[in-house]
Amino acid sequence: MHRRRRTALLLSAVIAAAPLLAACGNEAHPGAAAVVGGQRITVAQLENRVSEVRQAQRAAVPDEAQYQQVIAKTGTLARDTLHNMVLDRVLRSAAQDAGVTVSPKEIQQMRVGLEQQTGGAKALETAWLQEYGIAPERLDDNLRLQLEAQKLAAKLGTETGDPAFWNALSKASQQLDVDLNPRYGTWDVKKSSRVDAKTPWVREVTRAGTPQTA
Repeated sequence: MHRRRRTALLLSAVIAAAPLLAACGNEAHPGAAAVVGGQRITVAQLENRVSEVRQAQRAAVPDEAQYQQVIAKTGTLARDTLHNMVLDRVLRSAAQDAGVTVSPKEIQQMRVGLEQQTGGAKALETAWLQEYGIAPERLDDNLRLQLEAQKLAAKLGTETGDPAFWNALSKASQQLDVDLNPRYGTWDVKKSSRVDAKTPWVREVTRAGTPQTA
């Protein structure tokens, strides 16, 4: 299989399979979008990441009408971004438990290879922005995540799509006690999909005249 195709499939698998991170949101941590391993991912941090993506999209699509279409197509950007931020911490924990590390040189080698396949640095950044909602300044972080996933799977003697790999992430998520703010949804493990939470907390904020959008 073509290398870029394998990379795209890996990223898609990492993004799609995160419902295994059994999260249960509550209001115990005000100002937090999520709590992972006792450390908060603040709403401000999440909003900053989303802003990075929106600014990159705006720069790539200067036409206002087209930009609004992009906004419409990425309406769950905040939830998807938080998803990746949580998964990054869970995957890193699982990798550390398995003795897996990724060096800056390995990230650079992967980036150079992808740039050659996509037609240059700018083309790679554009592809990751359009396909995965990854801002250019976060590209290396995302490539590190992919390398960690690849090396963790290899250490386990399996593939990234196999149960053994996701069991390792599930174990790490339980150890980290992932706690998701209900504003950003909940995880349905049985259906392996994200479910938007409908909670009194969200409805009360909305009624107060401050719509909560993702």
